[in-house]
Amino acid sequence: MVQKLRGYINPEATFIILHDQDAADCQQVKAKLKQKCIEANKPHAIIRIACRELESWYLADLPAVEKAFLKSNLSSLQNKKKFRNPDKLGNPSKELLRLVPEYQKINGSRLIAPHLNVENTRSRSFYHFIRSIKSIFHESE
Repeated sequence: MVQKLRGYINPEATFIILHDQDAADCQQVKAKLKQKCIEANKPHAIIRIACRELESWYLADLPAVEKAFLKSNLSSLQNKKKFRNPDKLGNPSKELLRLVPEYQKINGSRLIAPHLNVENTRSRSFYHFIRSIKSIFHESE
């Protein structure tokens, strides 16, 4: 990561570093990434942590998953307790696989992404990520 950041020569570029929390301490993960950004001379990079895994964002937007995989029953699960705040799930990717057995990380992300509701606030980590992107665009206006 340090080498890639150092090699990027556009002085106007803004970087957002996104990393899964997995089982690690969120603040420690963020501190390590911040240190790498400083080493790369990109101290203003924005660091966002997907609480537990990126899949928690998908579980926060089951209508998007439903559309991506042409399922007809997922939206009705959105108000169940575990899907109201999926950032708290211990293993979101396992939960997503239970709902959508054909889900694969890379291809599944490509299928789901166009359907995600960027106004969705069920996942706080997704909300902060989107807010960061919006702030960059507002600064450039």
